[in-house]
Amino acid sequence: MTEFHQYLRILIAGHLEKARSERGASAVEWVVITGLVIGICIAVGAILMNTISDGADQINLGGN
Repeated sequence: MTEFHQYLRILIAGHLEKARSERGASAVEWVVITGLVIGICIAVGAILMNTISDGADQINLGGN
């Protein structure tokens, strides 16, 4: 085997090892992240609804 082939083989092996170790988030991690984002959105929505409702209740419409 020539030096170039040995170098190429080492280079490819290094890239394959790196690809195996850095696959990204697993499905479980994505479910957890998605659940947290949804929970935060629900909490912010509830806070906004309460704030808007309280503000609407304070509006004087000139009735009784």
